[in-house]
Amino acid sequence: MSGYSLLTGMRILEVAQLAPASLGGHLADLGAEVIKIESGPLGDPVRVGGSRAVGSPDGPAFMHLRWNRGKKSVALDLRSREGKQAFLDLARTCDAVIEGMRGGYLDWLEVGYEQLREVNPAIVLCTVSGMGGDGPYRTLGTGGPVFDAYAGLRDVDTPDEPPSTGMAGSTTPPIAMYALGAYGAMGLLAAVHRAGVTGVGCHVEVAGIDVAAAWMPDMVDAELNKDRSVARPTWLADGRLPDWPRLEAYRTSDGEAVLFGSHVEKFWHNFLRAVDREDLIDVDLVTVDEGAPARADMVWRALTEIFAQRTRAEWLELFVEHGIAGGPVNSVDDMLADPHFRSRANTYRVDYDGVGEMEFVVSPVRVAGQQFAPDLPPGVGDDSEDVLRDVAGYSAEQAAAAVDPRSRARAGSSTG
Repeated sequence: MSGYSLLTGMRILEVAQLAPASLGGHLADLGAEVIKIESGPLGDPVRVGGSRAVGSPDGPAFMHLRWNRGKKSVALDLRSREGKQAFLDLARTCDAVIEGMRGGYLDWLEVGYEQLREVNPAIVLCTVSGMGGDGPYRTLGTGGPVFDAYAGLRDVDTPDEPPSTGMAGSTTPPIAMYALGAYGAMGLLAAVHRAGVTGVGCHVEVAGIDVAAAWMPDMVDAELNKDRSVARPTWLADGRLPDWPRLEAYRTSDGEAVLFGSHVEKFWHNFLRAVDREDLIDVDLVTVDEGAPARADMVWRALTEIFAQRTRAEWLELFVEHGIAGGPVNSVDDMLADPHFRSRANTYRVDYDGVGEMEFVVSPVRVAGQQFAPDLPPGVGDDSEDVLRDVAGYSAEQAAAAVDPRSRARAGSSTG
């Protein structure tokens, strides 16, 4: 069972590994039937990625449990004649195909867009890759941090002693890697919508490096147009607003922190009245002149002392009571225990055979009147015979001939 019912009736065929599998994951969360094509005994390498394994040292990874939940798995060897034909027979009934490998992978296998639209003129092919299908880097193997480093989205240094900050030794999540699937889902759904109107499919592409390059217009678009733009006089030379202390994190009395977000005058005044520091209202944090840095520094020091007088929880209570913008600075553990997080039904539970009940984060999309509770991901090839019979119309003998025999060693595993 997939998550919601918004995409009920949509069928997607996925050939994707690692982060590109998140595209099909988003669609499955919304209710699409996602048929994941896997090969070999191990299938998608994301099944065993990550530093923590569920149940046993060789158990599945949490990224797999997130990105492949609610899908069906069919084991095909797309290098074989039978595997190629089964793939095209399945595609004949699908709205879209996800190609989440290096660009041009399906063309290389001779089951690319030209072959797909021969069997299904309305088919959408959404190619998701790291470097895209053209350009001198198109054949490079890549991963999440590479996308961000390519586009200047993360600071990377190379110290004399490893690890380098911002890369292998960093716990900073890659931005473009996690955004890749969402952009892919958006493009695919838009193309499927047009195909429903026109009866004609298309080939769309989303590349990780392009997601990274487009992520922050104030960086890339501003640089592209630096000769046709001017520095805004209401900003400081170091790139900050003159009232930056009103958009800053502060330590609280219990050693935690809050993020003060009261850039808007209303919130700023509400705060100063609530803490009995209306004397700071008259401090000019708007004018950019020689005295602006000193005024901002003075306000920052005052706020540092003020925030050190209460706990994080006490500040949040005051923010809510007095209409002040801001929020907690949480660790992951803090967030999971946060009363706001717990009150919003942010998790669901599912029984994992041999492990017990497990708890996972729901989709960030909420649908009124529906509960999000998808199944665990399938084992490699768990749905091969059923899908080939019910979707492609194969007999038991045809299905047996098409299934990748290397997957049979994994048969019966519910999530492996």
